[in-house]
Amino acid sequence: MKRSLIQVIPSILSADFGNLALEAKKAEECGADALHIDIMDGHFVSNLSLGPKAVAAINRATNLFLDVHLMMYNPYDYVEQFVKAGADRITFHFEATEDVEETLQFIQKCGIEAGLAFCPETSPSMMIKFLDKCDLLLLMTVNPGRGGQKFMPEVLEKIQFARDICKQMKLSLAIQVDGGINDQTARKCVEAGANVLVSGSYIYSAPNMAQAITILKTLK
Repeated sequence: MKRSLIQVIPSILSADFGNLALEAKKAEECGADALHIDIMDGHFVSNLSLGPKAVAAINRATNLFLDVHLMMYNPYDYVEQFVKAGADRITFHFEATEDVEETLQFIQKCGIEAGLAFCPETSPSMMIKFLDKCDLLLLMTVNPGRGGQKFMPEVLEKIQFARDICKQMKLSLAIQVDGGINDQTARKCVEAGANVLVSGSYIYSAPNMAQAITILKTLK
């Protein structure tokens, strides 16, 4: 995966589901660092979305790094399916399993990056013991389960907390934010310490996708 100071990852949840291959290719051509793919099981969150076959189809359509976000219970049971489908990173929710460390280790054992996500209401103290065990920390800036929600500014304190702890532990951990991310909210997240921006509606609804991605990449 190519690394820029700020990584911008379009969420395909906001794309045209009738043309996922074209939408993935468009994101690649417009300068995206990766592609975010939300997987919802209808239980951990109320909605259903894509599965391994869709991830495999997207993988065939693009050379982008595939950032697969599992919003589902028992994520361990599905790791191998998504690895085979082409996931380059699998992020799962702390709230979705009692086997957090085991799942992180298994994902990494499969040869890809492991991310750990936290819902907005979860105490930031719960993340401390896992910061040196994952490749990415995802702090949801909306309640998970659907796109187009309003950014929750109260998460900014958690981003700052996580970055401060990482500095204390001398970790250069990627901190990702997802939910309601646009040019205004992204700036606040970057100032708080985030360096990986997932954005759906802002990017896929933009008149000029490449320009929208560039705006987010060049935030200071």
